[in-house]
Amino acid sequence: MVKANYIQDFSKWEKGFTYAAPLTVRFSDIDMFGIANNATIISYLEFARIEYFKHLGLMQDWLLEEQVAVPVVADIQCDYVKPIYYDETISIGVKVETIGQSSIDIHYLGKNNKDQIVFTGRSTIVQVHKETGKGHPWTHEEKQYFETTEVAKQ
Repeated sequence: MVKANYIQDFSKWEKGFTYAAPLTVRFSDIDMFGIANNATIISYLEFARIEYFKHLGLMQDWLLEEQVAVPVVADIQCDYVKPIYYDETISIGVKVETIGQSSIDIHYLGKNNKDQIVFTGRSTIVQVHKETGKGHPWTHEEKQYFETTEVAKQ
């Protein structure tokens, strides 16, 4: 059983994931022990988070030159449960757990092709104004996308 401090009721928490990004472990991801290096898993979280933002239709907006604010990672945590091996395909669930004024708390769930949990994680993302470097509030529309993970922006 996973005992991460950000998970209160594991069964309820796990059911909250409606989006997952598949990823195949590359040879360059493994260490001398034949398993995915622990630092590599953080890059997996980044990959899944960006795919999730694309799914919501927000990533494209943030990349526009005229955009005044961008999301940055304020903190990140990963709890390793099982080793991940070369050429294994994992599914990385991503969901917004809480929404603040200019931040969101994102949770992650990694499972292998045997449906075994290999890691869990969480990160805080803060939307920062490009010029001031200070928190920039989410728009009403952005908050709606975070709350409605089933529908991507068209």
